[in-house]
Amino acid sequence: MPKQLTIALVAGERSGDIIAANFISAFKHLMADSNIEIKFEGIAGPLMLEQGMQSFYDMEELAVMGLVEVLGRLPRLLKIRRNLIKHWRDNPPDLFMGIDAPDFNLTLEEKLKQSGIKTVHYVSPSIWAWRQKRVFKVKRAVDMVLTLLPFENKFYHKFDVPCQFVGHTLADQIPLQTDKQSAKQALGLNLEDDFIAVLPGSRSSEVSMLTEDFAKACQLLNQQNPKLKFIAAAVNQQKQQYIQDVFGQIAPELDIHVIIGKSREVMGAANAILIASGTATLEAALIKRPMVVCYRFKALSYQIFKRLVKVKYFSLPNLIMDKPVVAELLQDQVTAENIVAELNKVMFDENQQQLEDFHSIHQQLKQDAGVIAAQTIKKLLYAS
Repeated sequence: MPKQLTIALVAGERSGDIIAANFISAFKHLMADSNIEIKFEGIAGPLMLEQGMQSFYDMEELAVMGLVEVLGRLPRLLKIRRNLIKHWRDNPPDLFMGIDAPDFNLTLEEKLKQSGIKTVHYVSPSIWAWRQKRVFKVKRAVDMVLTLLPFENKFYHKFDVPCQFVGHTLADQIPLQTDKQSAKQALGLNLEDDFIAVLPGSRSSEVSMLTEDFAKACQLLNQQNPKLKFIAAAVNQQKQQYIQDVFGQIAPELDIHVIIGKSREVMGAANAILIASGTATLEAALIKRPMVVCYRFKALSYQIFKRLVKVKYFSLPNLIMDKPVVAELLQDQVTAENIVAELNKVMFDENQQQLEDFHSIHQQLKQDAGVIAAQTIKKLLYAS
């Protein structure tokens, strides 16, 4: 057994940072009595950095969504990937794990696997939804896929791709009941007020495409109900400033608190949530708050996506339950009027069926993901 292990990881956005940090913590705990020095290196977010990982690049560089949007960043992304391949071919880690970011990570994984490095992809790409032939690339690229959602393994088993369902870190971290008053208290908010939470996304492209319509919707809600209050979550200071500027231009009369890095508390304090599609919608479902899920692509990206996508829904709660648990608005449907109409349906009336669906999602995904992932990786590392 080696005296030192090097595990290379690349995470592409906030949700990957949460998952990877949880894995690192669980793996260090699992190996605590082994007298093996473990080194983690690659591309990390803030939570991974807190776990002592060395990061070669800022994770924000990989956080881009949409086919057209990627083109402007492509030369830089390709250069980063080439540099990583060269570094790890010259200094081979014992294992490489790509966390999400499949367009970046799968090619990286394939090149490293060809060099004899064990590879894992954590968070399945949505190959069951679109571009299904990517499963053959996954099969070439990795020794193991770690999946978050219960239905994903069935797809991989059809193609004999080694996979392990681990559940979702968020379902382990978030309690089955989230108290609204405690969340308000944690944010220093008035306990008597009713709040709408605004989460326009973590990627710059999402925030720029949605914030204006979200601000118009909040302005309209305020006109209908002047007592209603608004809070927003931002992943960093730059996006906090952007959200504040847009709301200041469109709805200067609104007193909106834009809070950095406390999205869970922001969602927990709210009566309802206006949110960009992505992992945050799963977080909102686990917190058990009604939501309106929105997404918008650049026009050309949308025309391409809508010809390729093979699923009825785009938000995670609806995909997991395979039914319309939460309201979805896509592309031209994202208007202030449509958002307000949907929010008015859910703001103050508790939907028992929706709550039961949220609880079902929580129970399905609460598997102790970090521990299962750590055990799976240990087994793979020491397999002959």
